[in-house]
Parts: sequence; C-alpha cells; structure tokens
Amino acid sequence: MGSPLRWGIASAGKISHDFVNAVGTLPATDHQVVAVAARKLKDAENFAILHGIETAHEGYQALAKNPNVDVVYIGAVNTVHYELGMLMLEHGKHVLCEKPLCLNEGQAKRLVKLATERNLFLMEAIWSRFFPFYRQLREFIDQGDLGEIREVEVSFGFVLTDVDRLRLKSLGGGTVLDLGVYTIQMCLWAFGGRSPEKIVASGVTNDEGVDLEVTAELHFPGKGIGRMKMSALQEQKNTAVVRGSKGSVTLHDFWCPLLLTDVNGKERVDTLPNARHPFNFTNSCGLRYEAEEVRQCIVAGRLQSINVTHADSLLIAHIQDEIRKQVGVIFPEDDQFDS
Repeated sequence: MGSPLRWGIASAGKISHDFVNAVGTLPATDHQVVAVAARKLKDAENFAILHGIETAHEGYQALAKNPNVDVVYIGAVNTVHYELGMLMLEHGKHVLCEKPLCLNEGQAKRLVKLATERNLFLMEAIWSRFFPFYRQLREFIDQGDLGEIREVEVSFGFVLTDVDRLRLKSLGGGTVLDLGVYTIQMCLWAFGGRSPEKIVASGVTNDEGVDLEVTAELHFPGKGIGRMKMSALQEQKNTAVVRGSKGSVTLHDFWCPLLLTDVNGKERVDTLPNARHPFNFTNSCGLRYEAEEVRQCIVAGRLQSINVTHADSLLIAHIQDEIRKQVGVIFPEDDQFDS
C-alpha cells in the first residue's frame, strides 16, 4: 500500500467540478486532490472551499511549481490544452488532459514527444473507454461473439448552439473537437485501433467558421465502415451500434454507457455510486474510472494507458484534422507546426 496519488486541478470549471466530485468516490488512501488553479484566484478559492481542497492557486504557473502535486488534471478550454500540458510536463508533473488532447495533430505530437522525453505519464481523458461496458464490448469482439466487425453506427448530438465553448473559434469550438472525439474513438475501439484508409466528411459551419453539424465515414481496411454523425443543432440518438457478421451490440449513451444491449438482445444495466455533490454532466461519476486508471499506470511506472495510448490520441487528432479540412474549419493554430 503506497501513498495516495496527489492531484492538482487546472481550471475550476464545470468538468473539473465533476472530475473532483467523482474522484471523491474513490478511497482517500488512493487519491487526494491537493490543489486547484484558475486564472482568477476567487474561482480557485470557491472551488477549493466546495471540494475541501487545501491549496488554491491564482494562475497555472503556481500549480506547475507546487511540489505536493504528482499529476495534473487539465479541465480548461480546448485552446489552452497544449500550453498547459507543456507547462505541467516541463515542471515534472504527470498529465491527464481533457479531450481533445490538443487542437490538432501537430500540437498533439509535440505534447506526446515531451512526455516521452521527460519520462512522464500523459493521457487524453477519453473516459468512455474505462467504463465496464467498453471492456465488455471489447471482450465480445475479441471472443468472436460478433463475428467480423463490419460497421459502427454512432451519433452524438444535443442542441448546443448557445454554448460558447462550442460555437466560438477563439475557444477552439466545433462538434468535431467536442463531440467527434467520442464518435471517432468509438469507431477505433470497435475496429481495434486500426487506421482508416479513407475519410469522407461533410458538414455545416456557422458564421465563425466553426462546424455545427458533421457527417463522416471512416473506411477501414477489409471493408469495415464507421458512420458518424455529430450535431450541435439537434439531439441525436446518442447510441453506438457495433455490427458484425454474427450480430450486433448497442451502447446506449455510448460515451458513458450504463446500458448495453448484447448480441442476444438482452439488456445489461450498470450503476455508479453516489457522490457528495450534484454533477453537471451525464453519468460524470464515471470519471472515477479514468482517475483510477491513471493511478494504476503511475504506480506501475507505465507512461501510457493501453486503453488510450499515445498512438490512439495521435490517430484521433489526425482524423479530426482531416474531417475539419474537408468541412472547411481552420484554426489559427493549424499553421503553427507542420504536423
């Protein structure tokens, strides 16, 4: 029994609240949130009081320099993931960064390179993959219960047109980065992490030049297809159906599933524990699974998780870049590096 993993939280927003609240359902002998930082000290202080965190920092530099922090969870807006990730790694902190890992593949490659050079753990927070039903689906596939995987059909959408982080280019908005990361990772999970050989996408952009609705197909070697729809204009079914030659499995609320319809049409139900505070987002208590994965990796000296590898994140970034290019969405950061 070692000492608990000591977390620092970068940004005191809604997802950070949910993350800390979820971590609070894990044993205190394993996890401790010891510091939070925000641009405004008052925000960090309020967050610290609510969650019983001993240290509140103004600005992220102070968090990076805090000697009591082992790992930093980055819950800030998309546009600062890269610089905050680099800052924390440069100061010797392990990093769990909210998805998308960065705005594009060029940034993601640099972040991964620094983590590897510094011998530090880095993971994109694709929390979905640590839900028991994702592991269950992987078992079904590996055991051959579905036969040969032929198609994934996944839709993800809500009415989000008034949400700034989604509609503004200055915040790295758009459905591809916000929702697409989920639909893409779902397709890759079902097709065993292979790269698609062809990507076809079309979409609708707003007057900011940010995508509000996108339909895309990922064509995999051996004729498998991932069909994705992401929308900020209308609610979607929000399910993922994985179809094979022998049958199909459906994940309901596929990004955080507590309901699975198996090959025999039987519904399996999962539950999450109660937390101290209400959550902002659906099934957010499931963030506890990725937090525990981070701890287990760090304790074992692993620099990446086998369920969300660096290669997985770089492939997702590559696919997102290609979809954005086809839809005509360009960020100022895109020409920073040749990826």
